[in-house]
Amino acid sequence: MGTNEDSAPGTARLAGPPGPLLSVVVPTFKERDNVGLLVGKLDRALRGLAWEVIFVDDDSPDGTWSEVRRLAVLDARVRCVRRIGRRGLAGACIEGMLSSSATYLAVMDADLQHDETYLPKMLNVCNAGHADLVVGSRYVAGGTAAGFTRLRLSVSRLSNAIARELLKVDLADPMSGFFMIRREKFEPLAAALSTQGFKILLDIVATAKGSLRIVELPYSFGSRLYGESKLSSIVALDFLGLVIAKLTRDVVSLRFVLFALIGIFGVLVNLAALFASLDLAGLSFAQAQSVGAVLAMTSNFALNNRLTYRDQRLTGLDFLRGLVSFYLVCSVGALANVGVAYSLYDQRPSWWLAGVAGALMGGVWNYAMSSVLVWRTR
Repeated sequence: MGTNEDSAPGTARLAGPPGPLLSVVVPTFKERDNVGLLVGKLDRALRGLAWEVIFVDDDSPDGTWSEVRRLAVLDARVRCVRRIGRRGLAGACIEGMLSSSATYLAVMDADLQHDETYLPKMLNVCNAGHADLVVGSRYVAGGTAAGFTRLRLSVSRLSNAIARELLKVDLADPMSGFFMIRREKFEPLAAALSTQGFKILLDIVATAKGSLRIVELPYSFGSRLYGESKLSSIVALDFLGLVIAKLTRDVVSLRFVLFALIGIFGVLVNLAALFASLDLAGLSFAQAQSVGAVLAMTSNFALNNRLTYRDQRLTGLDFLRGLVSFYLVCSVGALANVGVAYSLYDQRPSWWLAGVAGALMGGVWNYAMSSVLVWRTR
């Protein structure tokens, strides 16, 4: 086999078709019934173009990844990235985009609500040099969100307004999950993006700080055919965390923000238990604060396992071992919690002020040790 004089020294020239011009990255979780339909739609929409679709699956229990593998055997344009022990839409998108060598990278959902016929239009805008990033927008003239319920539409519009006002993101639809970007523009940003959360486009635009030429194309957001919507309170919490992280220029990480927000909820649990134990059960303050501290730690562990560390979520026996470990590493914080709270209560009998001070002292230790000893990378 001869060598290519234009290649780097020692690089062999390989015989074979060139790589794709466009990679369509599709994060999936429990979308087995949709992936085959999506591949068929992409085949029709992108006919005549060099393309591939990269499904990044978070080890779906319905075997989405196995269905993608079956499709890949039949069609070399279909690729599967099966993630074990890692979860989250943003992280899946980043991994899929970084696994591609294509000139252009598109991101869309597997639920068939994004109109794949717009991909050639996006590609034309990018390829003509008019934009680095093309966004499928529901909120510019000509776009609609017909697939949204009234509640979801209201939440989406409110989130968009918050993002534009606080992060100065100049987009009509920064919450869109349907966009295309030049790979050469994405890769320098990738290391600064959060692998947590759901709003990858907002993160990209906020991180780019105005360096991207952006065009928004109107499209109609459709209705889901199969599977369940991923919209939930988790998405709202992630959005709030991402906004705070970007406002602090990523000094405060999204994971820390989620941990802190859950810690605030733990304070409320602590105060409720303290009030009930003092007024209803008639316990002494030290006993009541101890009950509150244990309940707060338990709720914080469960919520952090579900939300903050969902990419390292503990299940089965690991969940029980993690809970015990959480109790152990937080024991010093719990002692400080009770000690500080009792000291303040003894000086000034304000149960809520003493409870807050104790809970905050315990929370400092909880955060410092959790990532290292409880949800450590396995």
